[in-house]
Amino acid sequence: MSVAFRLALTAAVCAFAIPASAQLATHKDLSYNMIKAIAEGAVEACQAKGYHVSVTVVGRDGGILAQIRGDGAAPHTMENSRRKAYTALTFASPSAQFAQQVAKDPGAAQRATLPGVIGIGGGLPIKIGEDTIGGVGISGSPGGNDEPCSKAGIDRVASQLR
Repeated sequence: MSVAFRLALTAAVCAFAIPASAQLATHKDLSYNMIKAIAEGAVEACQAKGYHVSVTVVGRDGGILAQIRGDGAAPHTMENSRRKAYTALTFASPSAQFAQQVAKDPGAAQRATLPGVIGIGGGLPIKIGEDTIGGVGISGSPGGNDEPCSKAGIDRVASQLR
């Protein structure tokens, strides 16, 4: 088979393999300033109440975009905040809601064994409409006070999440 014929054949196959309407996917992501505002807002909201917390913000792929260990926060709060943020992102709902599902549903309990997932409240998804673009998680406050701090962080950028 000649080189010219192989090139022509390859071009023909490629033309049929890729639909003419194929395009790159486009989506919105958190900017540096938004990530910083969410993380700082969440920690500051808890610190204002006297809580020593850590915060993690993850992007749409679950990777850490920002992580802050606040003054006096225990070491384990870093990992817990990451897992809460990841859980909220993964299931596109508050990690507290996932915790409730784990308590009731054996299927949810099995999902709780996935790496990085945790059934504890404090994580919230970051959304634009129905598109989940990230997650934020707080760990370290007593008795379920983490989630309001996560919400305070998101509230700092709510006008930009459109």
